[in-house]
Amino acid sequence: MNISVLGCGRWASFHAWYANHIGHNVKIWGREGSKHLEQLQTTHQNEYLSLSPDITYTNDLKLALNFADTIIISISSQQLRNLAKEIKKTDLYMQKTFILCMKGLEISTGKRLSEVFTEEIGEDCNVGVWVGPGHVQDFLKGIPNCMVISAKNTDISKHIINIFSSDLIRFYYSEDLIGTEIGAAAKNVVGIAAGMLDGMHYTSLKGALMARGTYELSNLIKALGGNNMTVYGLSHLGDYEATLFSLYSNNRCFGEDFVLNKPFSKLAEGIYTMQALLKLADKHHVELPICAVINEIVINHKNPKEELLNLFMRPLKAE
Repeated sequence: MNISVLGCGRWASFHAWYANHIGHNVKIWGREGSKHLEQLQTTHQNEYLSLSPDITYTNDLKLALNFADTIIISISSQQLRNLAKEIKKTDLYMQKTFILCMKGLEISTGKRLSEVFTEEIGEDCNVGVWVGPGHVQDFLKGIPNCMVISAKNTDISKHIINIFSSDLIRFYYSEDLIGTEIGAAAKNVVGIAAGMLDGMHYTSLKGALMARGTYELSNLIKALGGNNMTVYGLSHLGDYEATLFSLYSNNRCFGEDFVLNKPFSKLAEGIYTMQALLKLADKHHVELPICAVINEIVINHKNPKEELLNLFMRPLKAE
């Protein structure tokens, strides 16, 4: 099949590599002037991987949309609404399947990414999300993993799975789009907290962090109308190993570097997600202590050690 990938960063380039790896024709789109796009066009590689010369590139959005009926989107979550507006203007979105391969929430509204996309494109568009554990570096070594696809319509999920299943990625589908998206986004915040614990040499507290993190998010998912058990699946708890422990995790690395006062130049989506989650929690009257503490540390510059220890050493209460 013909697959277009909108985006040219770490995960976008992986999805292009993967689609090509399993036999599809691939075109990568990036904005005019994008350094990432220029690097891929010139060298067919970035710091993570090398791409086949069969893959083509464009900065023309219409050309990318015309090329394929299946469109992967992997960009910064905060840029999705603007891109969706551009896609809408082209009138080239009908009868196509869009797959959001991103984990985050819109900071200004607290909305899930599928909500953002359908608000701009229309409720009748075919859109699914592709989330779950895995690192580019491990996939390139041939290490398999399990991931999850979710959409409002199960037929869309199964269609996406049929296109992308392989020995490298085993897909499951979730009928709970709310829980899947919230869980996938929120694990990045927990990842930042884990990195901070690493930086303070309190790694042993990660067990408590994992237990409390899943419980917190299950309450929010239930309040939003999702299945509170979804948080224990691949989109959240199943992704903890890759986010809370891996040296490849941007969010964990950000948290560690933050408490060590080291500069961090890569994208840590958990910062945006944290702020969006707190808006949702306030709106739905749900407590998110981990998100609140990370917000106090990162945004309000409170002492990391003091805040995190206070989080875990709160007054005695039943679990």
